[in-house]
Amino acid sequence: MIGFLRKKQKPAMLGLALTMALSTAAVPLASPAEADTLPWMDKALSAEERANLLVDKMTLEDKVDFITGNLNNYYGFYNGGVEKYGIPALTMADGPVGVRIANPDVQDKKSTAMPAAIGLAATWNTETAEKYGDLLGDEAFNTTHNVLLGPGLDIARNAFGSRNFESLGEDPYLQSQMATEYVKAVQSNNVLVTAKHYLLNNQELNRFVSDSQASERAINEIYAKPFASVIKDAEMGSVMCSFNKVNGVYACDNEEILTNLLRDKLGFEGFVMSDYRANVSTSNSIKAGMDLETPGDPGGLWGDKLVQAVHNGEVSEETIDQSTYRILYQMFDKGLFDNPAQNNKIDAKAHGAIARQIAAESMVLLQNDDKALPLDTDKLDSIAVIGPDADNASTAGGGSSLVNPTYTVSPLEGIKNRAGKDLKVEYAAGTDPISAGDLLPGPNAVPSSFLAPSADSEENGLKAEYWSNAKMEGNPVYEHTAKQANLHLGFYNYEGFNAQSTKLDKLPTSLNSMMSARYTGVIQVPKSGEYKLSTSSYGSSKVYLDGKLVIDNTGETFGTVEKTVTLNANQKYDLKIEYKTDYPYNPGRDNGAKLRFGWEAADDVVDENIKKAVELAKKSDAAVIVTKTYDSEGNIDRSDMELPNNQEQLIKEVAKVNKHVVVVNESGMAVEMGDWKDSVDSIVQAWYPGQEQGNAIADVLFGDVNPSGKLPVTFPVDEDKTPVSSDEQYPGVNDVSKYSEGIFVGYRGFEEYGIKPAFSFGHGLSYTEFGYKNLKTKVQSSGKNKETTFEVSLNVRNTGDKAGSEVVQVYTGKLPTDVETAPKQLAGFQKIKLEPGKQQRVTIQLDSKALSYYDEEKHDWVMPSGSVPVYVGSSSTDIRLTGSIKVPANQ
Repeated sequence: MIGFLRKKQKPAMLGLALTMALSTAAVPLASPAEADTLPWMDKALSAEERANLLVDKMTLEDKVDFITGNLNNYYGFYNGGVEKYGIPALTMADGPVGVRIANPDVQDKKSTAMPAAIGLAATWNTETAEKYGDLLGDEAFNTTHNVLLGPGLDIARNAFGSRNFESLGEDPYLQSQMATEYVKAVQSNNVLVTAKHYLLNNQELNRFVSDSQASERAINEIYAKPFASVIKDAEMGSVMCSFNKVNGVYACDNEEILTNLLRDKLGFEGFVMSDYRANVSTSNSIKAGMDLETPGDPGGLWGDKLVQAVHNGEVSEETIDQSTYRILYQMFDKGLFDNPAQNNKIDAKAHGAIARQIAAESMVLLQNDDKALPLDTDKLDSIAVIGPDADNASTAGGGSSLVNPTYTVSPLEGIKNRAGKDLKVEYAAGTDPISAGDLLPGPNAVPSSFLAPSADSEENGLKAEYWSNAKMEGNPVYEHTAKQANLHLGFYNYEGFNAQSTKLDKLPTSLNSMMSARYTGVIQVPKSGEYKLSTSSYGSSKVYLDGKLVIDNTGETFGTVEKTVTLNANQKYDLKIEYKTDYPYNPGRDNGAKLRFGWEAADDVVDENIKKAVELAKKSDAAVIVTKTYDSEGNIDRSDMELPNNQEQLIKEVAKVNKHVVVVNESGMAVEMGDWKDSVDSIVQAWYPGQEQGNAIADVLFGDVNPSGKLPVTFPVDEDKTPVSSDEQYPGVNDVSKYSEGIFVGYRGFEEYGIKPAFSFGHGLSYTEFGYKNLKTKVQSSGKNKETTFEVSLNVRNTGDKAGSEVVQVYTGKLPTDVETAPKQLAGFQKIKLEPGKQQRVTIQLDSKALSYYDEEKHDWVMPSGSVPVYVGSSSTDIRLTGSIKVPANQ
């Protein structure tokens, strides 16, 4: 078959391609040993020529088989190679925050667990993004992978989204700048990048059925902008289409976003692959612009069905050729044919040092009253380290991005190492360990210290029995003492997906579908009074006290049933909880057991774990409380922004007895701090800091690293005070989420609607101070096309007594047009490092899109002429200098 003119091929190359195609027509199919002699293996040819030659040689069945992914034990996403053509397999690794290795024969499945992507965004440092991407690319290549599934370019629209930790924040320009350097660095290692999840994939809750409805303008100005940047400036190889619908049509079936926007408007020349089983059709998906179905298991819709669609005339063979070409072109262009991935030992120590440096740089000093930080070893004799998992390094985002680290350093270990022998460091947990169950909505789980498996037991918790059926039939498949009745199985309990505390027992995966459980023991409280007991469950749950049924929750949909009971102090009540997954089961869609036995008790009911932490804090000079949340992929978001599992009460009780309290919060999302913020001196937002978290935290707390992180997301006061706070916006009504806020996402919306945040976008303190002055703006035309550029310059001086780094942020204001535009939008930034007393002249070129808006009638960007306000400062609200820039006419 003679090749056709494909998009990437220039007309001048047709002659050579035609000659080569004709000359290879009689070449027999090759054995692996003969692969190097095939014409398309000639490295002197361009990627276009090589891809064309190979496509023209392949049969229809070969091509369809090639673009239909395969299941593989060691790669969740996989596309088998074709030996007779010398085509290597696409060996893909989940990789937004580290290379996820599934093959036990590859370096014990271990790789460097990097700080979460939201932490990388908090560095506001494109050089750091390049370093991050280079490490990921190097480790992917040297652990047998040639495709990295990342970065995540989903805008953090919802402040408490459970997958925000994989995102690069709420601002499209910040995302664009960081992602571009990340992608270029990864691909420099002969590893092809797949950005995800395209498009409007901004919530986990109902992710398989949700219909994200947004305007053309919002899509172009906010949600597609990071993808546009990595396409234009990083030549990204692939995009992953998401599960959700976009304006009524599933993303992987959506011609408007896959072809009209992605290819025709944004100029994407790579290939589109589906998320895991996200393809919903045979003919429509490939005609809409999807190129690779992953994985193509027996439930897939391509393979033989797609071949039949071609024979039936539903899909043209030219369409098959186009998808095949797009994949092959990228494989040739990114070096996958000529530089096969290797299995070479990772330099764990060197890569760990990079992870540590990035983690420390990512940390944001939110508050530092009375300059409590950095900790002064000359003035302290003792430090209490408190927190449910401060003594281990389990803190990470769960789901497909979870990495098995090469080694770990816990916060307690890091602080002890840095404190030295003369400074006493002691630990108390304070609350029960954090698990996937803490992701569920509902009241906090009853603390383990109020529970015992029997009346005469000195153990805490409940006797738990589990069955792999929904009827408690036969013998239990597993029994143990559970600290709490706080279950969240299914997707969350598979090996490598669950980021729960290492202190908790792992339940068998046989319980991940239909199951049942019984918890028995006693409950005892220290104070007489009324207690509101509850079960939050999907599936029926019953609670018996002294043999009497007090809660009967049918659990037909997930919900909480509460019952107020009177309990007497120090009296042991027999407790039994029964749970069954007797709900309509949808296999393969993240379903699994969901149960929490919770309560609401009076503020003066304090459990023993908190009391022990309070006693330790009382005798210590300073207290460092390490809090955490559980965030994860898996079809559910946090229902609120509160710290789970009684951690808020822990902070407030410790703050009553120690006047030097530092809270280090490890989360992938904003958390609510209203009840305790003013009772502590310092707050450090540490995100999910990766395997070197302990050392990195210590580096910042003791001042070895001057914090320079800035928030890439706004921290609201609570979940109701955000631009996305109605049910219609999130989680949606009847599975429709209306993006009615339009372009007013994140800080844009906070300013537009006059909502005061807890901490602003771009906020982050330092151990030194910076002064700004002498703002100048400049407009000039240069180049053959007389392209207009806009820049600002200013002087920044370190006015403190410590070396430090500052992120100079430039925002533009409302544009001179009747069209509604944002009060502020990020137009440029630069991170600089200054010694005490030193000054630097900083020049920042502005993003032209920040001086433009997307016109839905013209279907294009418009830059109105006139004067535009310019704001320069240390956050979106901490503005130090103001000015304006004049946009000339006819831009």
